Amino acid sequence: MKRIPSHSKLRVAISLEMEWAYKRHLQIYAGSQHYADEAGWLCSVNPAIDRMLSIGADGRPNYDGIIARATPALAAAAKKVGVPLVNVWLNSPVRDLPSVFSDFEISGAMAAEHLIGRGFRQFGYLGFRRDIDSRQQLVGFRRVTKAAGFPCTAHHLVANRLEGSAPGWESFVAGLDAWIDTWVPPIGIFVCGDLYCRYLIDVCRARGLHVSQEVAIVGTGDEPTLCNAPEPSLTSIDIGYGKVGYHAAAMLARLMAGGEPPKTPELIAPAELVPRRSTDVYASEDLLVARALRFISENSHHRIKVDHVAAAVATTRRTLERRFNDYAGRTIADEITRLRLERAKRRMVETDAPMKDVAIDAGFRNADHFYKVFTRIETIPPSQYREERQQAFPQKV
Repeated sequence: MKRIPSHSKLRVAISLEMEWAYKRHLQIYAGSQHYADEAGWLCSVNPAIDRMLSIGADGRPNYDGIIARATPALAAAAKKVGVPLVNVWLNSPVRDLPSVFSDFEISGAMAAEHLIGRGFRQFGYLGFRRDIDSRQQLVGFRRVTKAAGFPCTAHHLVANRLEGSAPGWESFVAGLDAWIDTWVPPIGIFVCGDLYCRYLIDVCRARGLHVSQEVAIVGTGDEPTLCNAPEPSLTSIDIGYGKVGYHAAAMLARLMAGGEPPKTPELIAPAELVPRRSTDVYASEDLLVARALRFISENSHHRIKVDHVAAAVATTRRTLERRFNDYAGRTIADEITRLRLERAKRRMVETDAPMKDVAIDAGFRNADHFYKVFTRIETIPPSQYREERQQAFPQKV
């Protein structure tokens, strides 16, 4: 491959279908652009790059490199003019391109570990049979649940039933209903996308199933609008698309400098699982404990105590504490504190509310009490936790 003179500014096109406004496209763009800024590239968005590649009067292509959700047409056009192309679309029909992808198998394992940690013993996965990312997620999810000795069912979506036509939509909902009929609650469900979580939550509610006590749901993508409203807010995996974009640009830089293309795709681990209310509750098959957990979930942000929980489920404190500890392996007070901290952490990350307001909203007596409890359990002060989680995008790449 021809080496580009070091004194020339490299011209790079980014083609990611950003008009869809999905986090995965916008963050891949931001990560790519972040690298481009560091490298001093002339970088532009070009959704029609497959039709605009050409050779100029100087004998050079009008672009030196491309980062894209690569289609067959784009791959052919880039090959024809000799421009290196890095693919960031896992489900692209083109398989022989230098590529950077998210590691979806790891995301499946993360979701399973989270739900197992919440006490669930029955599991399910909702995704697309034909999509590589869904298939990889299911592999990771089932690997962990199987190793723990728990069953996992799966329901596969069909894309043309989700495009808005009434017959297709009715078939989609009927398919979810039939799948739910096979569940044995409490059950933990992992879903390939946050939007489909919202569809599933609606169907669960119509059937009288409580999310998160009877059905805990983990989504994929951490799309803020879908995850934060309406209630219940949605636990989801931040796939780390910013890093995908940054690493794709770094790979492109090596290719534009004459490096050999990698033999296999580069895989980027997900950034983190972001817990919210859809997985707040610790699952229990003990009906008394389950009722207590539901009361705590719905009221932990108030100034409730253990006696309030026992009264709400019409039993003695001693009986409830024994049953609770036998099944959940923790005290009632610990569960109240855990949910208060989860609520406080969400508000610290998602808002700039003063710590006093965060503490009171989560059910703590005051800011000083909140500070002491948070620091003891999380091992860092609340202010440090907020600062680390609210860092600007470039530091999260």
